[in-house]
Amino acid sequence: MNGQQRKNISPGMEVNIVLKQDQRTGKLTRGIVKDILTKSNTHPHGIKVRLEDGQVGRVKEIL
Repeated sequence: MNGQQRKNISPGMEVNIVLKQDQRTGKLTRGIVKDILTKSNTHPHGIKVRLEDGQVGRVKEIL
């Protein structure tokens, strides 16, 4: 599943995100969703989330 729709993502899910500093390289970071930060239902670059370890990025893949 892709991470562009908010309804597909919920706290506790394992996801791959792209951190702000990794947007140019596209390097993915894996983690567990703690908070969903994007308020809209969809976002073309992925829904922004905070992982349990505190990192913030946009969801690229839901695992």
